[in-house]
Formats: sequence, structure tokens, C-alpha cells
Amino acid sequence: MRDWDDSYANSAHIPGSDKLPAWWAERAAAYRARLKSFKPDIAYGPGERQRLDLILPDGASKGLVVFVHGGYWMRFDKSSWTDLAEGARSHGWTVALPSYTLAPAARISEMTAEIAAAIASAAAQVSGPIRLAGHSAGGHLVTRMLCDDDRLEAAVYDRIAATLSISGLHDLRPLLKTKMNDTLGMSIDEATRESAALRLPRGQSPLTAWVGGNERPEFIRQAELMANIWTGFDVDTRLVVEAGHNHFTVVDGLKDPSSAITRCLVGLD
Repeated sequence: MRDWDDSYANSAHIPGSDKLPAWWAERAAAYRARLKSFKPDIAYGPGERQRLDLILPDGASKGLVVFVHGGYWMRFDKSSWTDLAEGARSHGWTVALPSYTLAPAARISEMTAEIAAAIASAAAQVSGPIRLAGHSAGGHLVTRMLCDDDRLEAAVYDRIAATLSISGLHDLRPLLKTKMNDTLGMSIDEATRESAALRLPRGQSPLTAWVGGNERPEFIRQAELMANIWTGFDVDTRLVVEAGHNHFTVVDGLKDPSSAITRCLVGLD
């Protein structure tokens, strides 16, 4: 029988991964200290973690990029990922990074609602097109914004130019077989409802499923699955398997204005 815990165990297969959270936090803090235009902890709801940061470009803003962090819906917050805004910021985009309530305090369906609220709040403050991006669980959450249950108001959804799901999880049913579901508390009904790959797209808003070539096979399968299924609904869907990257290094290119992943995010490729 397949070991589903191992299938989703990124850290166990990446040497030195235990040191990464502290390094991410330090790196992000150093970046924040250098920023000229930074608006932290903007409330988008009453909850303690319902806060977002805005990173502003040097000149006029071209629009809004929203990046949603990962951590299997159980770990991290916006403060560890600020430096990932640099690529889009350098191209003239305002970048929003929201935190959201984690499991077990919130169900995944509640996190989906929180991210919709965060996007709406940021959109009310930044004009122009919107580009969504998320990593791992964050990839799941931003892809859910494109689904047929209309999480976003039409005026916000209609501004979404593209979505980038990085190592995203799009079919949550296998997670029911993992120990992490002791914390997530998903039922088969919730896992099905919250799986973008099992839902219809709301429209034809473009979607890129991006994944590292050195990731666990299950993450590559999840990216392939999403791109495959929504192509059948006439969505402009793209699959990118970036060679040489694991689950953690695959987002590093977002710091580089010239990287392929940044160019994809801001619509240059």
C-alpha cells in the first residue's frame, strides 16, 4: 500500500530543511528593513491573523499581485515571505501578502473565504489588474478563487489577469489518508468541495501550474492534474515543470525580476 505521508513529506527528502524556516524569516526581515514603501498589518477581517502587508513599487503601480504562503494550511504566516515580492515589485506591481487562520483553528473552507476577503481588501486599495500567486497550500487557495462557487465578487474576479499556482495542491482527497488530516480535520465532502481540480472553472481566467522538477512525484502529479483537467474546460492553462528545483527552492525565482517564474507572474512570458 502506498505511503501517503511520505508522498507529501517534502522536508524529509530535502537535506538541511530543518534550518530553512529560521533562514526564511531572517531573509524576509532583512528585506523589509530595506524597503522604502511598506504598509504592514492591514486588517481585512476581525481575526488575529486576518492581516496583510502591502509592498509598493518605486513609481506608479501597474496593478496588484497577491502572494499566498504555504505550510499545509497549518504553518507560517506572511512575515516569512516578504522578499518573494521583489521580482514583481521591481516590475512596478504592488504586492500583497496575507496571513490567514491556520488549522486546527480554521477549516480549509474557512481559509478559502479568508483569502477571498484578503484579495477583496487589497483590490479596494490598489487599482488595475490583479495577478494571483500561491505556493503549496497557497497554490490551492489562489486556484480556488477561480472556481464556480464564486468566492470573489464579480468586480474583483473580473480584474484577475492570471493565476500562478506554485507546487499547488488541487485534489485534496489523498490528504485524507495522511496523518496531517488529524489536524486539518477534513471529511471526504470538504476535501471534494475544496479541490479545484474537482470543480468547474468560473470562467476562462488563465492559470499556470508551476512545479519543481525535483519535487516529490505527488506534487508534479497534482500540477499535471490541474493543467490537464481545466484545459478541457477551455481555460488557458499552462504546465511548467522547472528543472533543478525542489519544493522549497522553486519559489526563490520570485525574488529575481529576470527569472522565468517572475516573468510568468507579471505577464511578460
